[in-house]
Amino acid sequence: MKPIINSMLLPLCILGCAAHASAVDFYVAPTGDDQQPGTQEKPFATLERARDAIRAIKKKSGLPKGGIVVELLGGRYELAKPVELTAEDSGAAGSPILFRARPGDVVRLSGGRVLAGWQPVTDPAVLQRLDPAARGHVFQTDLKAQGIAEYGDLGLDAAAELQLWLAKVDMQGEDAKGSAEASRGKQVHPRLEVFFNEQPMELSRWPNTGFIKIQEVLGTTEINVRGTKGCKEGLFVYEGDRPKRWMGEKDAWVEGYWFRDWAEQRHKIATLDAEQRTISVAPPYHSYGYRKGQWFRGFNLLCEIDEPGEWYIDRQAGVLYFWPPQPLAQGRVEVSMSPGFFTLTDVSHVTLQGLLMEAARSTAIGITGGEQCRVVGCTFRNLGNHAVTVFNGRQHGVVGCDMYGMGGGGIYLVGGDRPTLTPAGHFAENNHIHHFGRWDRMYRPGLFLSGVGLRAAHNLIHDAPHSAILFGGNEHLIEFNEIHNVCQESHDCGAIYAGRSWTLRGHVIRNNYLHHLCGKDGGPCNGIYLDDLFSSATVQGNIFFQVWRPVFLGGGRDNLIQNNMFVDCPKALHVDGRALGWCGPHADGRIKEATEKGTIAGVRYKEPPFSTRYPLLVNLLEDEPKKPKGNVVRRNIFWQGQGENLRRVAQGASVTNTWWDDIETKIRPLVALEDNLVNVDPKFVDEQAGNFQLRADSPAWPLGFQRIPVEQIGLYQDDCRASWPVKHEVRPLPAGVKGGGP
Repeated sequence: MKPIINSMLLPLCILGCAAHASAVDFYVAPTGDDQQPGTQEKPFATLERARDAIRAIKKKSGLPKGGIVVELLGGRYELAKPVELTAEDSGAAGSPILFRARPGDVVRLSGGRVLAGWQPVTDPAVLQRLDPAARGHVFQTDLKAQGIAEYGDLGLDAAAELQLWLAKVDMQGEDAKGSAEASRGKQVHPRLEVFFNEQPMELSRWPNTGFIKIQEVLGTTEINVRGTKGCKEGLFVYEGDRPKRWMGEKDAWVEGYWFRDWAEQRHKIATLDAEQRTISVAPPYHSYGYRKGQWFRGFNLLCEIDEPGEWYIDRQAGVLYFWPPQPLAQGRVEVSMSPGFFTLTDVSHVTLQGLLMEAARSTAIGITGGEQCRVVGCTFRNLGNHAVTVFNGRQHGVVGCDMYGMGGGGIYLVGGDRPTLTPAGHFAENNHIHHFGRWDRMYRPGLFLSGVGLRAAHNLIHDAPHSAILFGGNEHLIEFNEIHNVCQESHDCGAIYAGRSWTLRGHVIRNNYLHHLCGKDGGPCNGIYLDDLFSSATVQGNIFFQVWRPVFLGGGRDNLIQNNMFVDCPKALHVDGRALGWCGPHADGRIKEATEKGTIAGVRYKEPPFSTRYPLLVNLLEDEPKKPKGNVVRRNIFWQGQGENLRRVAQGASVTNTWWDDIETKIRPLVALEDNLVNVDPKFVDEQAGNFQLRADSPAWPLGFQRIPVEQIGLYQDDCRASWPVKHEVRPLPAGVKGGGP
């Protein structure tokens, strides 16, 4: 699918790139001097000096018409801390401020420190601990001697920060907040990482790929979640004998999916009994508990440096051990030091453009408050946490960036006011976000939208252990995105996910292309997952190709599933009535709150603007609220695929229509099924080549199917893009996953 830019989207891009025409006011170079005037011949050395020069101009004469441009000359800039911009550093609507790379130059902002002093490992005690295959290949350097003595927190809980945001911004109540408070960590504590020739190296672990299984749990306090049993205490029997090598390690840790496969946590090992093959972990225990059959791996183990690229820090001695993937003389080893690169607090009309940012411990750019700031055409890689976060303010945008190798997620947009349904207008457009979630595996999406009135469009997101897009709040627009090969380390997850309230209304998810999606080991995952009573989304004009289950409605109401294509998917549509069953207590809590306080999830749903914007909410309690009423499935194409139908016929099976329909029997009369084309050849232009445009004689047209603008889906080329052309590998699903049918 070759995307083209839609004319209605042009203003967003122009806002980001228009400053190209401005004259350059100040220059910065790695070889500059902050005592110089900042001209091209005599540039500044630091961004802080350029910032201060702009402050002086504003104080003396105000911003000039057309704004101010700071141009960075090519080279590597090593930042020890982020550049701090505040309200006094703002531009104005007619006088924006632009920090940009000189066109044609590669400007690299590094939060790392290059290491020196490497020596072969000769200590007999260390050599004895190393894997025999590693001896002679591992080198060491003294970090303390180079002034590096703080190495960060290995036990960060990924889910806690997100849950706190959901509780605060989306007002999802004490259930979300309580879950967060029970988690181990509430803020990001930056961790030191090692990079070689701009590639992230692996903290020593075993297995190097995959996990170890829990054979039995030994805790005394039983946990039973709808028949799934485990225990509260982190004490278990592991499979195999490999952990016997970990005896005597100074600081051994395990990372596991202990009860739920979408909730991992890191634990320090408290005790290890090699004879009994048991491990007990140090509290606090995981809030969900531990159960048989789940999986984990060990890490931060000197003895498990057993392949090139692995490293370990003896935190007591301050010594880094590293098996380089190439000779040290052929590369550069650096460790992340700076938390990030820019913080913008109450800043408006400032653009950062064309910069490459790498090797920071936390988030590269953090924007809080202000309005109409832009991050344009930048490259983010090898970060400890996220690429860009935006909290509050108005109309901030991230446009045309490349993002990969993040320890966490990509772009987080939070803003708008839910009680008044005032939109923030933040947007993420034309970004390529991939290979993220390196460190925090779950709930670190490529895009996170929370609040009111945010937009994600024309982004390409792929290769991640969990979701591509998580959202909450009201009235977001998610359109023209391409998503593939995500959710690869979980099962009960969605490439696009939201959930947990009747009040999170007004979202539109349209004209996206989701393909090649399944969960861990080929297991289940969902394309668009509207979980736990989520209500009132329009899912329209999307193409689902080889997605394990494209659409999942978890007991919510008033969702419109219209004009979508479901092609060669093992399953297609799920609708259930969970509030009538196991999710009933959650619904009861909302009903009680509404009865006693007149609110649902903190929202006064019977008063404007909610009552006028969402009239179906007003009489919710009088309309059997636990029943998933109002869901409409209309004018969709459900097609197992020509190849799948031929396979079934060859095996002597009939072509069946039941594969697409997973609507719970007891609520089936509540779901409106209208004019869908089910397992009738839709007559694509070229199904084998992935061209899902419909021919003129398609039987879908008489049913009212509307053309999907496939040529607009995905990235597009313009002056804002960090790179072009963009290449990305689409990996096939595991054998036996693709192809529909029971």
